[in-house]
Amino acid sequence: MSNRAALLPILSLCEITRSFPGVKALAGVNLELHPGEVHALMGENGAGKSTLMRVIGGILPPDSGSMTLRGQPYRPRSPRDSKAAGIAFIQQELTLVAELSVAENLQLGRMPHRLGWVDRRELKRRAQAALDFLEIELPLDQPARTLNVGQGQMLEIARALQDQADVLIMDEPTAALSQKEAEHLFSAIRRLRAQGSAIIYISHRMEEVYDLSDRLSVLRDGATTGTWAMSQITPQQVVAQMVGRELEDSQPGPRPEAGPAVLEVKGLTRHPLVKDVSFQVKAGEVVGLAGLVGAGRTEIARLIAGADPLQAGQIQINGKAVRLASPAGAIAHGVGLVPEDRKHQGLVLGMSVQDNVSFAVLKSLAQLGWLSPQKCAGLADRYIQEMRIRTPSRQQAVGTLSGGNQQKVVMGKWLARDCKLLILDEPTRGVDVGAKAEIYRLIEEQVAAGKAVLLISSELPELLRLSTRVLVISAGRLVAEYSREEATPEKILASALAGLA
Repeated sequence: MSNRAALLPILSLCEITRSFPGVKALAGVNLELHPGEVHALMGENGAGKSTLMRVIGGILPPDSGSMTLRGQPYRPRSPRDSKAAGIAFIQQELTLVAELSVAENLQLGRMPHRLGWVDRRELKRRAQAALDFLEIELPLDQPARTLNVGQGQMLEIARALQDQADVLIMDEPTAALSQKEAEHLFSAIRRLRAQGSAIIYISHRMEEVYDLSDRLSVLRDGATTGTWAMSQITPQQVVAQMVGRELEDSQPGPRPEAGPAVLEVKGLTRHPLVKDVSFQVKAGEVVGLAGLVGAGRTEIARLIAGADPLQAGQIQINGKAVRLASPAGAIAHGVGLVPEDRKHQGLVLGMSVQDNVSFAVLKSLAQLGWLSPQKCAGLADRYIQEMRIRTPSRQQAVGTLSGGNQQKVVMGKWLARDCKLLILDEPTRGVDVGAKAEIYRLIEEQVAAGKAVLLISSELPELLRLSTRVLVISAGRLVAEYSREEATPEKILASALAGLA
């Protein structure tokens, strides 16, 4: 820890509580943050991390407890109050204005004016300076809706960092970033720490927590279980503190020989992002798609799932050529897609957990043309239990759940459908270590049952752990294929970069 961290805390929280109908999200949280330190905050999905950050950021008032900032009482009534107090908050979910340009999003609320008009030259100068601090490039004039998830996250981060805040809260900032983008962020964090900024860093990625952080606190069931210097606690002990037990790190056992091809694509093309891609996914295997962000992996998944139209090529399901003109057509042929953007593409946030789990199997839940409440409730209860979804009830609006529990609901929806082919696009993004182990178990169960799985993940250890074969996509093309025995991080990264030459 830097010498600055030995000073009095810049931010102190004492016995913070916060309840929602049916659930106590925070149950007496204590936390101290020092100048010039990166303080990691870890916990399972639903442990209260994001709720706590919203309290600090002025989005939610606490029910009880106290906060001090620079030794003075601190009780923000709005995000504007926290911002004025020198606290910047990078939320887990994007808050961009889709139709505004990158530059306008960066300067939202602080537009430079000249003679009563927006000063476009100054706007771009300030926006470019914000991007330069992160050492990234984004198209200043393009609307935010044209950015991919990773670029949108970098824009969100750049917008917060330009405030040069004394306290910076980062909630899963690398969940949607490529390795290169994450390295730019880490460099900026180290510069901010050296300047004396205090950073609360929330992440489920143990490696980056240990690489960046000075101290670590763990939340479990809405309360802090303790705070440690990073040298005082091992990753295994962190996990045990998070889940209240030792977590078995079970590796996948030997798989039976793969069966016939469930999916075969030939010459799959949609310019400019997918170019003449051909491969198979067989029953009883996981085929991993590796590549840098923007390589075309998600676009391939969307073509197979009928979300985007093909320009050329052929898709075969169980040996028969099919025309998947819509997601409904793909679902009818046994294809299910867990998308990378769960909030906008995987869930109806205002509807209940029960409704969202039921959407893909409504016909099977009907009796005489009407939905059976008993069948719907039974299905929801089954997947809430099997996937350990933390929710007050099956009728809880899914938008109120933590990000990881929302991801479990999306997974449950497609497991209920019993698809022949499951396409999983970043299935563990924003998911804690316990939930990640459960998702791995569910994937293994699907494979053991003879299902085919196409897995997209930016986490190489995850791809290498789960995949029977790894396909490397670069600039929209399939550039390499490795068996489980052949695949290494070095080979995969080298192939991904070579395809850009």
